[in-house]
Amino acid sequence: MAELLYRLGRAAARRARTVIAVWLALLLSSGTAFFLFSEELKDSFSIPGTPTDEVNQEVSEEFPGMGGGTGTVVYQTKDGSAFSEEQREAIGDRVEEAAEVSGVEDVIDPFATAEERAEQQEELEEGRTEIEDAREELEDGQDELDEARGQAEFAGMLDQAEEDLDAQQAELDENRETLDEESEELKEGAALQEMASEVRSVSSDGSTALVNVAFTESQEAVSQETKDAVMAVFADDPVAGTTVDFGNDIAMTVPSLVSTTEVIGVIVAAVVLVVMLGTLVGAGLPILTALVGVGVATLTAMSLSGVLDMASVTPILGLMLGLAVGIDYALFIVNRHRRQLKQGIDVGESIGLANGTAGNAVVFAGMTVLIALLGLNLTGIGFLGLMGTVGSLAITIAVLVAVTLIPALLSLVGVRILRHREREQRAAALTTPRTGHDDTDTQPGVRPMSTGRAVGRVAVAVLALGIIALPVFDLRLGMPDGSSEPTDSTQNRAYTAVAENFGDGQNGTLLVAAELPEPSRDGQAEDYQRAVAEEIYRRPDVSAVAPIGISDDKTMAVFQVVPVEGPASESTESLVHAFRDLAPLDGAGELGVAGMASGNIDISETLSDALPTYLAVVVGLSLIILLLVFRSVFVPIVATLGFILSYFAALGSVVAIYQWGWLGGLFGVENPAPILNFLPTIVVGILFGLAMDYMLFIGSGMREAYVRGRPARLAVVEGFRAGRAVVTAAAIIMISVFGGFIFSETVMISSIGFALAVGVLLDAFVVRMTLIPALMHLAGGAAWWLPRWLDRILPDIDVEGAHLERHHTQAKEEDPTGPHERVEGPPVEVLPSHARVNGRHHAATRGERQQAGEAD
Repeated sequence: MAELLYRLGRAAARRARTVIAVWLALLLSSGTAFFLFSEELKDSFSIPGTPTDEVNQEVSEEFPGMGGGTGTVVYQTKDGSAFSEEQREAIGDRVEEAAEVSGVEDVIDPFATAEERAEQQEELEEGRTEIEDAREELEDGQDELDEARGQAEFAGMLDQAEEDLDAQQAELDENRETLDEESEELKEGAALQEMASEVRSVSSDGSTALVNVAFTESQEAVSQETKDAVMAVFADDPVAGTTVDFGNDIAMTVPSLVSTTEVIGVIVAAVVLVVMLGTLVGAGLPILTALVGVGVATLTAMSLSGVLDMASVTPILGLMLGLAVGIDYALFIVNRHRRQLKQGIDVGESIGLANGTAGNAVVFAGMTVLIALLGLNLTGIGFLGLMGTVGSLAITIAVLVAVTLIPALLSLVGVRILRHREREQRAAALTTPRTGHDDTDTQPGVRPMSTGRAVGRVAVAVLALGIIALPVFDLRLGMPDGSSEPTDSTQNRAYTAVAENFGDGQNGTLLVAAELPEPSRDGQAEDYQRAVAEEIYRRPDVSAVAPIGISDDKTMAVFQVVPVEGPASESTESLVHAFRDLAPLDGAGELGVAGMASGNIDISETLSDALPTYLAVVVGLSLIILLLVFRSVFVPIVATLGFILSYFAALGSVVAIYQWGWLGGLFGVENPAPILNFLPTIVVGILFGLAMDYMLFIGSGMREAYVRGRPARLAVVEGFRAGRAVVTAAAIIMISVFGGFIFSETVMISSIGFALAVGVLLDAFVVRMTLIPALMHLAGGAAWWLPRWLDRILPDIDVEGAHLERHHTQAKEEDPTGPHERVEGPPVEVLPSHARVNGRHHAATRGERQQAGEAD
């Protein structure tokens, strides 16, 4: 691979303009595809086969027109007074107009519903009055009959009048029985009305009204075009003296791909590049190439939205990843090229070597991220797998840009990639005859850290990460609702208005379906319906329950249930499970639960169930990759454990900020809520790949020094010093880019950006640059132990292209063609053919270690 990338780099350098033209053509083509084929992104997530999905399908079959999605329109009077008659009529006209929109099943007029409920209440009151009056008449009739019977008996004429008196008594008893039945029905009706009293469409003070929209398609299948058409009916022709807002179930806020905070993140990355590389040209190349790669990847992904159900967060995730890794990967190659130029290597040769060494590491690092992201498809969750696929597309293009476009641009820039002083020093070195190599390649003043200091580092790092990770034990997953939207958004205003005027539970009503046994007599299905409604209403977390209807075959009854608390609350989640676990009543079947709140709960639980398996796959992959790279048993284990620590610490930070609300004002978290349900899974894949990148650039330097014969503990220090600058710069760039998304108005983007920024911060600076060196020091030579049988069967993966570098350096030293081909700097030792890569059989290692005062 290294030799192939060397040749690719040389070829790209020789045909720089052609390579640049190809990438510009790809950018133009992806932009054209975007404008021609892209369609609207989705604002909802679904997983087929969940309990909610199954209930929706059953309800759709039994109740045609009921299984579709819903939307909420909230009207309020500006002065807080009750709606006037003119305002009610105007809203009713818009309800009728919205009902004609294509894709709309029905729109409910809130005032008509309120009037119907008032009429029902009035009928109940009239029924009670009539029954009371009838009972009084019956009692009067009974008194008269009893008096007549007494008089007949006193007059001795009871025998003659008894038949007539008994007939009158039978009629009274029949009327009383009928009255009792009517009274019982009235009582049952009153009980049902009482249970449904909190299911209201107009607030008690008459200042707020809810217009409920029913769509023909399921919630996730309703097109935004249909939703926009409905909203236009109400928003484009406002009702005088009122405000109108739209719930999160109908209004969609498409996150902006580019915002001010993200630009600031890129600017911070540019500053880091200028400080590290020293020139504006050098700093500009990684950013320019990253933008090209991101443009191609993002536009290509969004052009597929016409054939794939793509969530709005999916292309932004690709943008986030592509921008961060694109800058980092370009930095690795540019930094290696600059170092080689300063050593006196010719520009063209340096480009090839940089591409074959640092570029080889870039390809390997990209493959780790790529595999982890594509592994999201193993979860079997469609939208999550698509996120991984789009992210992997961004990574693939970032790698291709790094190993083709960067060499092309470097060839055009030439030595201007160096500072002016560095160019002068290079020119002077090229004209100065070499005096031979320095026999000591040990860096002056380099000494191993003390054992006590290493123990202290391990203790502090593990303790700090453990403390930061503690909130993860309270992790709750969910989907953002209207309360998590910006306070000035229509979704947040609608959510707040509903919560204040109708109760929190009205923002997350549940649809409960009950299977009824086959009725054996008339009215038995209604009896079952009442029994189920009463059982549901007994639950302490239920605010109201309203029977919606019974299927034509009398086998299913559906209810609207209003929880006490909102859709993201623990009590609502417990309520959903309580309904599903409820034992069947009198032969009736189990209860099924649907609705947006129930659907989000099911999705969160499905993702939670898939996370341990995916995490195990990622951890196993980590062990295999690191075993191949470092040919050691100890290094993969500690590196993987470090990744697990940084991962859970990142999740703990997210819980503290976004769920508990700590420092919420600083990060723009106005309403703490459960964590985005797919965040833990998506962060595993991304953070794993980035952690392997940093481990590669820190650990490979340690391994290289050890293989060259350094004592194990001294190799730790030398390898750390060799890689810390580039890892520090890369991590700061990653944190800056990810951090730019923290202040996104969309909580999904904000929380993902925060998790990745904190994860990179902890993994790079606490795990890779503090914990790992200390553990490697404590392990000493045992850190590089590998069983002989395993050593024989493992392939030799030259990740950093060391063999390539030795080959080309040796060739130049044997046949120099001029001073510009001479390599200045410390010599590169060529290992004998019998030397083991892990250093166990290196002939010179023991003597050199003894000189350093440390036994192998």
